[in-house]
Amino acid sequence: MEFQHTSILLNEVIEQLQIKPGGCYMDGTLGGGGHAYGVCSHLGAGGRYIGIDQDGDALEASKKRLARFGSMVSFHRYNYVEYEQALRETSVEKVDGILLDLGVSSYQLDNGERGFTYREDVPLDMRMDQRQSRTARDIVNEYSEQELFRIIRDYGEDRFAKNIAKHIVAARQITPIETTGQLTEIIKAAIPMKMRMTGGHPSKKTFQAIRIELNGELRVLEEAIDGMIAHLNPGGRFCIITFHSLEDRIVKNKFRENENPCICPPSFPVCVCGKKSMGRVITRKPILPGAEELAANSRAKSAKLRVFEAADNK
Repeated sequence: MEFQHTSILLNEVIEQLQIKPGGCYMDGTLGGGGHAYGVCSHLGAGGRYIGIDQDGDALEASKKRLARFGSMVSFHRYNYVEYEQALRETSVEKVDGILLDLGVSSYQLDNGERGFTYREDVPLDMRMDQRQSRTARDIVNEYSEQELFRIIRDYGEDRFAKNIAKHIVAARQITPIETTGQLTEIIKAAIPMKMRMTGGHPSKKTFQAIRIELNGELRVLEEAIDGMIAHLNPGGRFCIITFHSLEDRIVKNKFRENENPCICPPSFPVCVCGKKSMGRVITRKPILPGAEELAANSRAKSAKLRVFEAADNK
């Protein structure tokens, strides 16, 4: 299956990055290279693009798509939280812009072999990095009922989390849950019929929760943002596209903390903690896809773009 993914908020990302022809840019979620192609098209002599992705299929696809840019682009197979390794490999300390396009790609969703889908009956997998040994099957069959309830409630934000967890545990006592089809039938049985008629596919939230847990998506986002901001050149921009309210909350809070890191009590007349602002939040409210993009790509519906600009005093 060909790696296809429509780049969401592409024009907005290019505008917000304020691309310098000779600048250096880092992409922590390279995917099929759609955003990268747009940015590289604005780079000139001396421009560099550092592409990072933990998905081997994504890297192979992006290498083909970005071949015309030659040595301007380097490719690194890491989770984006390991970005410093990619910087060391390219002998780069600071960059002029960073992009994270979070969530799962259209290719990963649509390729049944990857086990992300609830629309086919395929082995439960959901690994973004196929080098890791643990899969979604392990979570479904080994987590306690309380642990399953927690992730479905917190990461899936599903009101029926408790009942879904209960049904999963009961079903696996009879036979191991091996496929997405099995899990989907269990989830359907845990949700009242009248509630299944509205709000999209009944498995969507639980599958999302398991995927987030398996790939540590919120943890790595929380860990990466501060360090990435510290690796921006003065005036450099950091663009993050989220697709989930929990992701967006982390980005919003982290950007705000980096803009105003002071921990002095409000009663203090002047700051004495010594913490300096790392820059400023460009987007007080997130940038959302326009009507034209939403009409062309339904998967853009939940996308939000937030932007941070590095200070000149670093």
